[in-house]
Amino acid sequence: MDNNQAFQDYMKNMFNINELFEKPEPLKGVRVLEVCYVLLGPAACDYLAEFGAEVIKFEGQKGDQMRFVTPYGFFWRNMSPGMEIENHNKYWVGMHLGNPKAKEIFLELVKKSDVVMDNLTPGRMATWGLSYKELKEINPRIIQLHVSGYGSWGPWTGRTSYDAVAQSMGALSSISGFAERGPIKSGVWIADWIAGLMCSIAVMAALNYRERTGEGQFIDYMQVENVIRWLDWTWLYTFKTGENRPRSGNRDLAICPSDLFDCVDGWIAIAAFTEEEFNGLCKAMNRLDLYEKYADPVVRLKDENAKEILQAIDEWARSKRVGEVEEIGSRYGFAASGVLNTKDVYYSEHCRERGSIQECDDAVYGPMVEPCYPPRLSETPSRLKWSCRPLGFDNEYVFTKILGMKLSKVKKLEEEGVLFKWNPEVPSHCPPDDWDGKRGIKYP
Repeated sequence: MDNNQAFQDYMKNMFNINELFEKPEPLKGVRVLEVCYVLLGPAACDYLAEFGAEVIKFEGQKGDQMRFVTPYGFFWRNMSPGMEIENHNKYWVGMHLGNPKAKEIFLELVKKSDVVMDNLTPGRMATWGLSYKELKEINPRIIQLHVSGYGSWGPWTGRTSYDAVAQSMGALSSISGFAERGPIKSGVWIADWIAGLMCSIAVMAALNYRERTGEGQFIDYMQVENVIRWLDWTWLYTFKTGENRPRSGNRDLAICPSDLFDCVDGWIAIAAFTEEEFNGLCKAMNRLDLYEKYADPVVRLKDENAKEILQAIDEWARSKRVGEVEEIGSRYGFAASGVLNTKDVYYSEHCRERGSIQECDDAVYGPMVEPCYPPRLSETPSRLKWSCRPLGFDNEYVFTKILGMKLSKVKKLEEEGVLFKWNPEVPSHCPPDDWDGKRGIKYP
């Protein structure tokens, strides 16, 4: 066995998916109160929950809007796929914080929590008497994060924002697409997902600061700022040239070649930036004349040179099959990978072996197979424990276990309308039709 294979075997054993639930969770003991709807806020809390934080999600009587956001109107066992993917491992409470009694209960939870996160209209929490000023008076260590499209102050504050709007306001859409066509947006809610990730990183930074100082803090996160930060070299280029970054389709304007090409049986991505990689590609194409002219990576970036190189690769790839180009890339030392579809990734043995795709036997919905957040930590890995839940599903568990309420008091609060559960007239609020009334219940 060569050294490389021995190393791979060692790493594979270190990340053995079969030992996942035998390992500790890195954020166990961190309690997060989530007052978030749609995707941006819930995704941030989802990142934390998959690494072990105890996330308690609060919904009003209408429920999270994502209970109704689903492709082509598709629901599975009363569940919306749009709701499920950003709501793992959470505890579900039906309680509107605008109710004075609900507010008092929430403040009791704040005393026992580490983080409060909301993505409501800026200032909404303050109108309920739940601003950071009030929260830190009862818990000086509390960290509160507010995330919204346009931040808590400024000319756009309070305007409605969704992912497509954030991509557009942050200039991402204007640089995406082909030069001869109009701007396009990403096919997934990328502004929501990445902003959610950055919110979770902000929380981790604040927790680290609190660990050293004992002090909490308020975090104001503007989704559009997040989009602005992704655009790599765009800003220096615009600053120094006075020009907008042009749309360039699949072509990378800063690396050549790096593009997508059409093969006989599908599309392939090819990239070869270094002199060695480009030399290998040119040898494979029997076009060493291109290497002789354009060995220098910077010379390749001139527009007319890049177009000549990309045209040559396009003509070469059209006669090849995807698997053939991948094998040639491995042999000659340049990057080449077929453009996979969702099924290719979903059923990938390697993704499942790494734990990037995990199987979860959900007590309410049954077996599910879906992505789990990277990175892969050897000693404290992320994991999927359960899926989303019906509205108010964990009322009894949260208030008896955490606040020490008697079950009779929880029931009384439900009778008074302070707490509530799913509306049987709204299927996407409800458990599956065959639910036995017991599966998944964590109380007693």
